Amino acid sequence: METAQINLGDSVWQLPPLILHPFNERVPPSALLENSRAALMLSGLIPRDDSDEEELKRRLLRGKYGEVRMLFYLGKDVFRWIDQCVDWISRAPELQPIEAQPQTFARLLTSTPPAAVREKLVHWGVADYQSIFSRAIGLQVLFEQPPTFEALTEEFLRNYHRYADALFRCYLDSQTGAVVTQANFQFDLYASGEYSRILESQWAGE
Repeated sequence: METAQINLGDSVWQLPPLILHPFNERVPPSALLENSRAALMLSGLIPRDDSDEEELKRRLLRGKYGEVRMLFYLGKDVFRWIDQCVDWISRAPELQPIEAQPQTFARLLTSTPPAAVREKLVHWGVADYQSIFSRAIGLQVLFEQPPTFEALTEEFLRNYHRYADALFRCYLDSQTGAVVTQANFQFDLYASGEYSRILESQWAGE
């Protein structure tokens, strides 16, 4: 579906902050490293250890499953923020002509986030934020709850990134809506603990 680019002049509005919560599945970094090593062994890029083919495949798929779960929970945070943005803009009479949809803010986050948000993500080691957020949105559209390992096929786990990318494109195309950019809409990005400390500091100063 076509989307409309809206000219809002030099006006700038502050959207609600995007708050990301920690992903705690009690998976140690060593397990993630072993999953990556299994993928490299199966591809023949590094020598194999004593594990047989089935064990390497099991480690690879478990690693992929962990990635799917992480993106699912990230998607919950993103959609919570999108809902807040839709509610916020519905309360601003001067912005009603935009006819913003949830997809409006999904595009803003993945395509033209504020410079400060991009810099913070890179500082956190998230250089390819566009792919990560878009796949998180795609998986959140598909699943109401995080799927069990047994509910997902090997094909999906091996190539979940391709399916998530396609789901994100379908999501964007499902509604027409205005295209807005960081030139007119700014927002901040916080880890949940960081945001809690800011609130505590503000409350303490009252």
